[in-house]
Amino acid sequence: MDARELMGLGAVIPVVVLDDAERAVPLAKALLADGIRTMELTLRTPAALESIRRIAAEVPAIVIGAGTITQPRQAEEAVAAGAKFLVSPGSPASLVDALAAQGVPFLPGVSTVTEILTLLDRDITEMKFFPAEASGGAAFLRAVAGPLPQARFCPTGGISEANVADYLALSTVPCAGGTWIIPRSFR
Repeated sequence: MDARELMGLGAVIPVVVLDDAERAVPLAKALLADGIRTMELTLRTPAALESIRRIAAEVPAIVIGAGTITQPRQAEEAVAAGAKFLVSPGSPASLVDALAAQGVPFLPGVSTVTEILTLLDRDITEMKFFPAEASGGAAFLRAVAGPLPQARFCPTGGISEANVADYLALSTVPCAGGTWIIPRSFR
């Protein structure tokens, strides 16, 4: 699977923060039962890597990814724990190199045209647009699509049930990430 195929697995990629690894498998099973095939578990808590390990081992039908990758070593740790894709909030060269070295799909973060062009120059066409709403939202992506139609985005940050359709209506947005999709019992 490559990043384009990953983005095609579903219109929404749930973005999950877990403080307790015991909740990981039940959440993954609940998402899968609702027809959601992917899940981005952020590395914002001490329970994150163990949560990824458990989901990878016990719910292999869900494509588990690691998000909030901000340091190169985190990319290695996440893949070693079982992550099948990686997501970062930004795209400095050393971090993009570390993401690419892992051999799994990755979505480096962008919020400016210069960052998009820098990734396109490296033949990376699939990106995370973050923080989406604070960076101009769907209007920004609509404007960027004219000169850069080859770029594909998974916007996250401020995406909700109220605005996700605005993003998914864009030809350059095959999916969006957000926390609103997580069942209330797991928030």
